Amino acid sequence: MPRKFIKRFLPDAKKIREHKHLRMFGSALHDPNLWHLNRRSVSVAFAIGLFMTFVPMPFQMIPAAALAIYLRANILIAIALVWISNPLTIPAIFYFCYLVGTWILGAPVNPFEFEFSWQWFASEMSHDWQPFLLGSLVVSTIASLAGYWGIQWLWRWHVVREWEKRKNRK
Repeated sequence: MPRKFIKRFLPDAKKIREHKHLRMFGSALHDPNLWHLNRRSVSVAFAIGLFMTFVPMPFQMIPAAALAIYLRANILIAIALVWISNPLTIPAIFYFCYLVGTWILGAPVNPFEFEFSWQWFASEMSHDWQPFLLGSLVVSTIASLAGYWGIQWLWRWHVVREWEKRKNRK
């Protein structure tokens, strides 16, 4: 069952409830629907997590948790997927989003050397912010939809396969 596979990789719900950045949600984190593993909650959590992964903002976990609470999706999966964008992957993700934005706008690609500083980010974004933000929005939306429909399909495929196995045993 997908639940058993997913549960192996999820952190403890108690640790998430007590996380210093998520305490602001208070008793909303005690809703049992946020911790269930079913097709709807997992697929919506994938959509939320993948969308927030490509949004260029700090502390992406907080809006991901808020959306998971609002949409009653699995909060653990939504938060865990946000960590696809981490200090090692952010340069590649941001550059890809920038390339997608320039492709959509038909703008030329400005060559640059990546530095991990606010000064560099501010100077580069002063003239490249439009393709970067457009690319981020497009990539976020496509990743979100692909994650949602991909999980829906995988879950359904797994259930049908289990039904077939059970039918063949009889």
